[in-house]
Amino acid sequence: MQPSLNEIGRDLLVVPRWRLALTLATPFALVALFFVFASRQWYVAALACPVLLSFLTYGSISHDLVHRNLGIPRWLNESLLSAIELLSFRSGHAYRTVHLHHHARFPAEDDLEGAASRMSFVRALFEGITLQPRLWIFAMKKNGRDRTWMIAEASAVVIGLGICIAIIPITPLPFAYAALMIAGSWIFPLVTAFIPHDPRGGTELQQTRLFRGRVLSLVALEHLYHLEHHLYPQVPHHNWPALARRLDPFFEREGVRPIRLWF
Repeated sequence: MQPSLNEIGRDLLVVPRWRLALTLATPFALVALFFVFASRQWYVAALACPVLLSFLTYGSISHDLVHRNLGIPRWLNESLLSAIELLSFRSGHAYRTVHLHHHARFPAEDDLEGAASRMSFVRALFEGITLQPRLWIFAMKKNGRDRTWMIAEASAVVIGLGICIAIIPITPLPFAYAALMIAGSWIFPLVTAFIPHDPRGGTELQQTRLFRGRVLSLVALEHLYHLEHHLYPQVPHHNWPALARRLDPFFEREGVRPIRLWF
């Protein structure tokens, strides 16, 4: 049996206020920096901004807002979930519906988010091209409570894209930004399902892979703690490394072998 949160430490639920403020401001800062860098023709730096934005929002910042584990007022949590995901032309509340369903149902056939874990590498890559509209349709059918949020978010995405296209004769930068953000979401099935999950596993510890090592931590910016997150979704991403260290003895006792890249 996995340790209780009381056993491993409820301090893992706490994030310092300064760090929380920095985290929530980061997506907006990255958008601003993209336009600053692109307008100065610093294209490599500009390209890095949407890459980081896609990675940090879907993988951790919006993800924490989905789980409501940051300890902020509910109205602020919901508003930020919507606003931050809209920066990436996605519906935050559709994301929540589908992601929580994934936690409850993986590896069931009706788990849309986890479906790529049963696919080939190539098919998982192509799965992402149409994933966001399909997530929204799935969520609209599944979650009547947040339907108003999701309709508003989808409308904002369509209007935003329309504006980006309409002003291309004036400046192509907003359209370039939108295209990069949308294309960035295409790899989500690969990185959130195909790589970390194994639907053939018989237990929860076998259905999600365990990753360790300095190389993988550096490459993934300390975000490859998928198994730890599935076991303790209430722990914010800031504390995933500490959570992993405290769980290592448990994983060793249970015979869970970590995947490493060199060291």
